[in-house]
Amino acid sequence: MWFFWTLIAVMVAGIGLLMASQDSGTLFGLASDSFASMLYLSLWAAVLIVGILGSRTRFRDVARDLAYWLLILLVLMTGYQFRYELQDMASRLTAGLIPGSPITMSGAERASVMFEKASNGHFEVRMLVNGTAVRALVDTGATSTVLTTADAARAGLAVEELVYATPVMTANGRALAASTVVDRLQIGPIERERVPVLVAGPGSLDRSLLGMQFLSSLSGFEMRGDRLILRD
Repeated sequence: MWFFWTLIAVMVAGIGLLMASQDSGTLFGLASDSFASMLYLSLWAAVLIVGILGSRTRFRDVARDLAYWLLILLVLMTGYQFRYELQDMASRLTAGLIPGSPITMSGAERASVMFEKASNGHFEVRMLVNGTAVRALVDTGATSTVLTTADAARAGLAVEELVYATPVMTANGRALAASTVVDRLQIGPIERERVPVLVAGPGSLDRSLLGMQFLSSLSGFEMRGDRLILRD
């Protein structure tokens, strides 16, 4: 315990010197702020040392526990420093497990997402319509974004109250669709509100389509081989 009280006495003396040297701004060649920080860290070091000595734990066990804590601290610091790279890695893993999942591109000036071409040769997009996940094909030949009846119903639209009077061309031929508006359409970090869409009549469309009406609201989009990049 004498060691602890000696450190306390030294720190009390240091505090006294710090208070006496407020006008000069330096103490023993150190800035007052730096000297105060050293005293603060010394206090915690004293508490740690006394705690270790007072517990009467074997030094080997103490060293092992300290090594564990240092390892945890190192892992946390590494995760924080490489957080953006880890986010990119997580996005790529998600895209591999869930087709159409957007891969957020970090470091870009604008919000940008990338998609890998699906095994069927098309670009599929996993978008959120009113917070509901919807898989859609990117169709640059489609003027509007078109939802299937099932996807529209899952997104909370009252499909039974819509008026199917707008003619559209689908893979199954000519069909009728209903005009409506979704509150929010989101693809990764890219988000639009009050988006006009069409809802295809029941059974007339197998998959929802992401059309030019949404794509033209972006600052740009491009296809690079098997990758599609959307920029807000």
